Amino acid sequence: MALLIKKTLFIIGLLIATTSVSAKAATLLILGDSLSASYGMDEKDGWVEILRSKMPSHTIINASVSGETSAGGLRRLPALLEQHAIDTLFIELGGNDGLRAYSPQDLKQNLTKMIELAQQKNIHVVISQIHTPPNYGPRYAKKFAQVYHQIAAETGITLIPFFMEQIAPYPELMLRDGIHPNKKAQPKIAEILYPSLSQALGR
Repeated sequence: MALLIKKTLFIIGLLIATTSVSAKAATLLILGDSLSASYGMDEKDGWVEILRSKMPSHTIINASVSGETSAGGLRRLPALLEQHAIDTLFIELGGNDGLRAYSPQDLKQNLTKMIELAQQKNIHVVISQIHTPPNYGPRYAKKFAQVYHQIAAETGITLIPFFMEQIAPYPELMLRDGIHPNKKAQPKIAEILYPSLSQALGR
């Protein structure tokens, strides 16, 4: 009788442990541009791969493409959401919109539509603030930056600071183009983003 009870308790323990691990596991889709696409280096050296090693119980899908705009991300998102069962969507887009001086209003519309597509599937959305280069003037830069705060207020998504603010001021962390982070910067980016993204995944 005692042996039977022990076996029963052991099985229950295994079931609880398995359920606990399953509850923790979640899927993160990263929809970004070259800043998240390991530009100028092997994919294994990028911050996304480093983040995977920090969150082994989760599935991280990197759908980032160098040169991507908010319009391009919007075009690709429906197929990605159909293909994968996503729990959290991290959007890091807008930099190329700014470099091409696209309308802040168009940026807002594109990002809002992406958020709506995700929220219709009960996907939690995290968006990175993006800032434009200063050469477009303070008026454009201000309108551009305000888009992200407006969207956060209107949709309830999680807005996090632009991680490049902690990278770009340091030449040793940047490629020669002065726009993209280098290999040395990738662990730092993963460290910056880890708290927000792990919290979003319910870890």
